[in-house]
Amino acid sequence: MAAGSRRAVRGAACASIGLAGALIAGFLFPGQDRQAVPRVALDPAGIGLIARVDDPIAAPEGAPTRILLGPEGRDIRLSGELTEGAAERLARLLDAHRRVERIHLTSEGGLVDEGAAIGALIAERGLVTYVPDYCVSACTLAFVRGRERLVRADARLGFHAPYETDPAGLEIAVDSAPERAAYLAAGIRADFVDAALRVRPDDLMIPDTGTLVQAGVASGIADADRFPDSTLDDGADPERARAVVLHDVPLLDAVEAGAPGTIAPIAAWYLDGYQRGRPEGQAVEGVRRMAAQAVGRSLADADPETLVELGRTTLQAIRRSSPGRAGICAAAREGAGAVLTRPRLDRTQLAAGRAILTRALGLRAAEEAPAPDAALGGDPARRDTLEAAAGSAPIRGRGCSGLRKAFAAALSRPTGEAAQALHPLLFPAAPTRPRPALEASALPP
Repeated sequence: MAAGSRRAVRGAACASIGLAGALIAGFLFPGQDRQAVPRVALDPAGIGLIARVDDPIAAPEGAPTRILLGPEGRDIRLSGELTEGAAERLARLLDAHRRVERIHLTSEGGLVDEGAAIGALIAERGLVTYVPDYCVSACTLAFVRGRERLVRADARLGFHAPYETDPAGLEIAVDSAPERAAYLAAGIRADFVDAALRVRPDDLMIPDTGTLVQAGVASGIADADRFPDSTLDDGADPERARAVVLHDVPLLDAVEAGAPGTIAPIAAWYLDGYQRGRPEGQAVEGVRRMAAQAVGRSLADADPETLVELGRTTLQAIRRSSPGRAGICAAAREGAGAVLTRPRLDRTQLAAGRAILTRALGLRAAEEAPAPDAALGGDPARRDTLEAAAGSAPIRGRGCSGLRKAFAAALSRPTGEAAQALHPLLFPAAPTRPRPALEASALPP
């Protein structure tokens, strides 16, 4: 290696940080547009995806690789760029904690020598490797040395050819024989390795997780409830927890604008669970449940026009023909809060939900919304008649077809009557069956 140069597989050169930033933004931060993830195209070899970094961002003079003992003392969390000395620090931590059996890897890559040295430690100690989010370039050299190699279903592993940087920071292509040997020794299919090492340093091959298993890169796909949450490995603080909560439930920003203080207790509960070792699946379920309650409270006293718009939005969601419709119907049976906080809302659905919440909270702040009976002259008998006509109870026992009919019947009426009939559909009574209690930190202060 030339004096002053560094051999790297993504991470040390400027283009790497641009890609890593896009990946991190897409996975964690709600303020970033998911479309900012680099353009992808099919790899000519048919192995996976190529991601091109069109606008590289200069790498900062990096912080040391973050290496911490996990909350249960049985795993180590490694995150960030693989910088000089990372392997030595990992060795010291492993020497001090002999019960460690697994290492969580969340890294944009970095120095090849460090990735290889970390891999050697992993193999020597017989550790399981696990990628909950992303492991790019030099990070993959560490990952493939695991006794067992596990990834989340939506994890991203990125591969490309190695390079060196000269003293001026220019990338120089180098012989990829050492990397090829390392991948093949780990039992990875030769055609996969060939395809990965043909990728230019400013590109990435990002196969889906099924392909990773078939090619022998990963040995299995881990469910979100199998291991303690790794989402905050690169920064376990209240602001990061808040960012993760908003990423999972983007519409909470509209609730927070009208009801300040909504997000803080949810983020505190999430952070506490991370520190205690709560699995990610349980954490996400708890966040969504609390978010659904907050959204429901924000909408329950909305004006008739807003309730009708909310009803239309819900009906449109349960009418959509998609593989996830059963889940949408299940959310609708839980009420409007669950519908608006369900996962994978597209941009149109997010915009509609945000507009509804903004209107409801804005009007409520300006003046007290009319009581539900006011639109019908306060006639309880008339209210009961409309609810029966809309078929509003019992909502929890209904299938998708029954839900569609009930919402359609309510929405066929004039605005005031429709709002009254929709209310029990949008805000059903709490279930009589007991549900697991959330921890005390989830409650508002």
